[in-house]
Amino acid sequence: MVDFGQIWTEKYRPLKLDDMINQKHIVSRLKAFVKDGSIPHMLFAGPPGTGKTTAAMCLARELFGEYWKENYLETNASDERGIDVIRNKIKDFARTKPLGGKFKIIFLDEADALTREAQQALRRTMEVFSSTCRFILSCNYSSKIIEPIQSRTVVFRFRQFTEDDLIFMLKKIAAGENLKVDEEAYRAVAKIASGDARYAVNLLQAASASDSHVTVEDVYEASAAARPEEINEIADLALSGKFTDARNSLLKLMVEKGIGGDVIIKGIYSNLMNRDDLTDSQKAELIRVVGEHEFRMLEGATEVIQLDALLARLAGVKK
Repeated sequence: MVDFGQIWTEKYRPLKLDDMINQKHIVSRLKAFVKDGSIPHMLFAGPPGTGKTTAAMCLARELFGEYWKENYLETNASDERGIDVIRNKIKDFARTKPLGGKFKIIFLDEADALTREAQQALRRTMEVFSSTCRFILSCNYSSKIIEPIQSRTVVFRFRQFTEDDLIFMLKKIAAGENLKVDEEAYRAVAKIASGDARYAVNLLQAASASDSHVTVEDVYEASAAARPEEINEIADLALSGKFTDARNSLLKLMVEKGIGGDVIIKGIYSNLMNRDDLTDSQKAELIRVVGEHEFRMLEGATEVIQLDALLARLAGVKK
């Protein structure tokens, strides 16, 4: 059994830029900034769990050494979305003199959650305190950042981790925790995580909670995710015109195993994209249908009804 005294995402977070995985195109440019001893305002854009926060912390450590915590402020814009956080918390930190360096770093996580008014205030703050403070903004969608801020920053686009990158990282963690992990379990974690390193590490920790030998069954039980073959069975039955059988398999997954509708619809999408028995026009139409039903689910429609309707559409595609 694993000791849960510390969260692994923090325990194994890289401390240096050289320790980061998969973002070599970004790391090389950040290391050049460290060598020069100065950085511009930056915008880190990319999906969750790709190393945006880690990159900012590693950069601060290498620039400021032992004083990095005194010269580094991290705040989450999704918690503090309004203009007050810009006027008060950020300005108060920005106007104080840096310790052991020429400037401070303010890391604003999930900056795309800031209101437009708060972003306008931030733009002005970036201008006023540029001599003593550098801003690093992190976001999932750079399109939600106003143009005046984008034009004042150097944009770095973080890529999702590949499955091989995730497995490499997970094996290092497993060695550090004295875990025995089946190769199939590594593959399952990497596939379920879909490029999100943070989720992959959390899933491995959860899967190892009861035993230091992690199997693929442990992974699927911890993730509440459906096995690919279970989703494939539903899609195969529906496309064969066996709507009732497909619906029974769907209800078994949702009721008996507690699999969420969002997980199932993404699995069906993946199945459709990889089928050889559908024409391109059929795939295009079905992907449009999948997107329509997923949107309805996100807007609050009943998952079972939407998935039943999707299976009905699939059952009639070859007629």
